[in-house]
Amino acid sequence: MISALKHMLPAIENWPAEDQEALAEAAREIEAARTGQYVMTPEEEAAILEGLIEAERGDFASAEEMAALWKKFMA
Repeated sequence: MISALKHMLPAIENWPAEDQEALAEAAREIEAARTGQYVMTPEEEAAILEGLIEAERGDFASAEEMAALWKKFMA
C-alpha cells in the first residue's frame, strides 16, 4: 500500500459513515474496473431482488410514471 493511503487510514476511521461508504463505493468501482467483476452490497442485492419480485407480480411503473421519470432526467 502506498504511504499516502497508509497515512489516511486513521483519519478515515473518524469520517462520518456516509463518507466512509462513498469511499468504499469508489473502491468497489475501481476493483470492478480492474477485475471485470462488481460485487454488490447487501443493499444493492436486496433492491434487485425486490425489483425481480415486483416484476414477477407484474407490478410495473405506469406510463404516466415513466413519462414523469423521463421528463425529470431529460430536462
